[in-house]
Amino acid sequence: MSIPAAPVDIPARVHELADGATLEPVWANDIGGLTFRARPATGHPFYIKWGPRNDEWNLRDEAERMSWAGRWIRVPEVIDQGQDATHEWLVTKAIDGQSAVHPLWEARPEISVRAVGEGLRALHDALPVDQCPWDWAVESRIANAAARGIRVPERFHDAPPIDRLVVCHADACCPNTLLDDEGRWVAHVDLGLLGTGDRWADLAVASMSTEWNYGPGWEDALIDAYGVDPDRERLAFYRDLWNAT
Repeated sequence: MSIPAAPVDIPARVHELADGATLEPVWANDIGGLTFRARPATGHPFYIKWGPRNDEWNLRDEAERMSWAGRWIRVPEVIDQGQDATHEWLVTKAIDGQSAVHPLWEARPEISVRAVGEGLRALHDALPVDQCPWDWAVESRIANAAARGIRVPERFHDAPPIDRLVVCHADACCPNTLLDDEGRWVAHVDLGLLGTGDRWADLAVASMSTEWNYGPGWEDALIDAYGVDPDRERLAFYRDLWNAT
């Protein structure tokens, strides 16, 4: 996943959804998905997320989860969502903020890493577990992987006891937190798998992603910003589970 460094071909459907707005590619994922910032001649900017349909999650699920989570935390407001035989799309209102891996914040990890940790804690504290209709528990993740033809080793069925049950982001990598101009977290994006699970499932991925985005040495800083001491056993288990599924 990365910010496109070269021009990209804009799909016809994205042009239709833009309705004449100027398009700027801002993100590309590993399965061919693209996100564009659309700037109309008048009115407010918006985002178009477009990509191939896949078996792990879909943009309809993401739209539902964002609409639910937006009752308690700041997430993009859904304008439109749809799909055809091969691709799907999601249109949302723009939020005034930048990804934690925008070049400005990539160069200042001491600020962005702390913001991601604080933002993740705020999400966990805000979203009500007893009202969440989805789960991201270990068994659900293993079943999701199995449905995609992935054989997950038996050892993952023996998960550590849950430390604290929360509504997990489920893709808490650093790029999915938005920061304001002062480097404070302002919103969360990419919530297609949001559901209940152990908070360490999110913390494992968020802290692991600091090395991908900022280099080594920032994992514990994110966990410290979240407000807990590192739990090495749970971190190892949930990082391995992420890689296995």
